[in-house]
Amino acid sequence: MSDRVVRIVVAYDGTDFCGWQRQAGARTVQQEIESALARMHGHPVPIVGAGRTDSGVHAAGQVAHFVTDIASIPADRFEPALNRLMPRDVRIVRAADAHPDFHARFDARLRRYKYYIRVGPAQLPHLDRYAWHVFRRPDLARLNRLAACLRGEIDCEAFAAAKDPSENRFRYLHHAAFYVEGDAIVFDIAANAFLWRMVRSLVGTLVELDASGAPETAMRDILESRERGRAGVTAPARGLFLWNVEYYDPPTGSRRRSDEATAAMEEPDDE
Repeated sequence: MSDRVVRIVVAYDGTDFCGWQRQAGARTVQQEIESALARMHGHPVPIVGAGRTDSGVHAAGQVAHFVTDIASIPADRFEPALNRLMPRDVRIVRAADAHPDFHARFDARLRRYKYYIRVGPAQLPHLDRYAWHVFRRPDLARLNRLAACLRGEIDCEAFAAAKDPSENRFRYLHHAAFYVEGDAIVFDIAANAFLWRMVRSLVGTLVELDASGAPETAMRDILESRERGRAGVTAPARGLFLWNVEYYDPPTGSRRRSDEATAAMEEPDDE
């Protein structure tokens, strides 16, 4: 049997990771998975993820792919096999054969993030690890009115981190909304891609605008200004989850796996 492409869905607690992407001298999610794959294969096996999450950011549905030359293992058995070789803060939750042209990053049409906010004087430590703790309860309806402009193709220059090297700052936003989930407030946003730290910048700005009593046109005004200095704080990484990734089916075939070395050097496309 020839080499085949395997698609995996990955969940991780990002607290003790320096992000997704491999880095010299740092612990990353990509390195943990590649280390487990190398032990299985007896040689290095690179993986490519849909999104390169930042230090401290979590994932419930990161997607990645790799090429295997092991013919004897059905694709779904990579799930338990890899989990036995990895630490408990990163798990493969699903594995399946993929189209030969499937590319976890370039074929993604939508990336969805959730940001969790908890309100109150104190939080239990295990909850504080996965949410931004604020003392003032935001006005949910007002947050959604402020965020109503986050739809369609938008110039996101005002929410780009200073070190984001992206030349094109336009992104297509599918939805952005706040709602209550259990005892947390959730900001749920999906786009074709994101600028570096963009979601956290949006959350911090919206919470600040609500607290300050800014007019409901304030968020649109910041977007139109294209000035990062007019946006608010960047919310902490611990509240952010890469929730899921959706794909074109069949794969677009616009970029082949031979592009992976280049892709690894390109700008971050999200959090």
